[in-house]
Amino acid sequence: MPLSMQIHSYESGFTMAESTCSAAPVDLFSYKMRVEGIDTSVIELFSRYYRRITEGADGFMPEKELEPVIDDHVVPYESLDSYEMLGRSFWPRAVRIVLNGGLGTTMGLTAPKSLVTAKNGRTFMDIILSEAHRTNVALCLMNSFNTHEETCRHIGSRAPADPPLMFFQHRFPKILQENLMPAYSPEDSDLEWNPAGHGDVYNSLHVSGLLDKLLHQGIRYAFISNSDNLGATLDPALLGYFAIRKLPFMMEVAERTPSDAKGGHLAMKKDGTLVLRESAQCPPADRECFQDIERYRFFNTNNIWIDLTFLKRLIERDGFIDLPMILNPKPLDPRNEASPPVFQVETAMGAAISLFEGAMAVRVPRSRFVPVKSTNDLLVLRSDRFTLSPETGLTLSQGLEGKRIDVNLDPAHYKHLDWFEERFSKGVPDLSACSSLTVRGNIYFEENVAIRGNVVISASGPEQHTVSAGAVIDSDMEL
Repeated sequence: MPLSMQIHSYESGFTMAESTCSAAPVDLFSYKMRVEGIDTSVIELFSRYYRRITEGADGFMPEKELEPVIDDHVVPYESLDSYEMLGRSFWPRAVRIVLNGGLGTTMGLTAPKSLVTAKNGRTFMDIILSEAHRTNVALCLMNSFNTHEETCRHIGSRAPADPPLMFFQHRFPKILQENLMPAYSPEDSDLEWNPAGHGDVYNSLHVSGLLDKLLHQGIRYAFISNSDNLGATLDPALLGYFAIRKLPFMMEVAERTPSDAKGGHLAMKKDGTLVLRESAQCPPADRECFQDIERYRFFNTNNIWIDLTFLKRLIERDGFIDLPMILNPKPLDPRNEASPPVFQVETAMGAAISLFEGAMAVRVPRSRFVPVKSTNDLLVLRSDRFTLSPETGLTLSQGLEGKRIDVNLDPAHYKHLDWFEERFSKGVPDLSACSSLTVRGNIYFEENVAIRGNVVISASGPEQHTVSAGAVIDSDMEL
């Protein structure tokens, strides 16, 4: 049967097992991607991953292949002060690349997370644009098809003097776990695809033509970070160290704490190569070692520095950046656990550390890692624990360096952003002297509330309870 007829059969809802077609499954994926206009190099990369899956690859990095990272491979940020002035001299040759493909799904949104109000009435994107203007450094955004249009409208309404360059993150087709065939969703074809992961930034930068454009403009040093991490500013000391040492790749890492135990970590192969192991790459039998924060002390902040000339050479040699595969088992429809189980092929940006000889890691303070993954994080960001100024951007408030806070808001009442906004419509509490806050129940906070120490505030019943204006809470409270 011709391939076009096989695809028609497939798109009509028949599985390959039901049809008698003879083409290799990889050809169906290739055809599907070509129809979407995806670049041939990306199709070839996915095909390579797919062949590994059919050969039994699971993307795991077993414990027996890894060793802990030794201190000699991690440079302390505190030792880089002497590079700050040199770093400022390299600003004209630097670009900041912001990963802007995420939606605020964890907070119940279908809009770009970067357009959520972050601090002082300004969105993440507003603050990123201001930072680029303040430092006079080129800005690029990697958007997804889900975020591009709304991001463009938002930036257009701000009319920045130097609008950021933009390029698209690629998509990979989802793979049915049952038979390793292309997933099919007649009601919503978008469900048949998943983002290729933030590791796609390198290939997308190349395919879009922006890599060559930046190099032609004399820009060599790229700092890459997530849009929801406002702690990730373009630091002159880090830039100076990266440029002067002529490093091809540098990862910012931080010390793991118990709350980081389930996330990925930096490790070494037996030959001394640095690698990144994400949770989906850990075999179940090795989970205890994976979560041992004494053995694996450092996690990737997803703040990455890369020399674009080295990136260009690697792509010219291999045709694309072939990162370690992450095989994520998911339901076809993330909102419906009963939908067919699929595999999502993804890659992690930090995994490129294993591809560049001479790559380094720098241990940075936690103040450079302020991600907002939930309304718990958003509450902390909006509180007095952080200060936002035009001169310095987002900084920890004075005296809070190294002081952690743990916030747990009742998901039944605060998980979605609109629920959160309703209950903090008069402003968020002052958390500058708070170590932990747990809120249980339907509770509304009036203005000028301060929380100190370790506090649990609880209320029972469906009705809404109120924390009165001006309250100072330093012990558990039952409303």
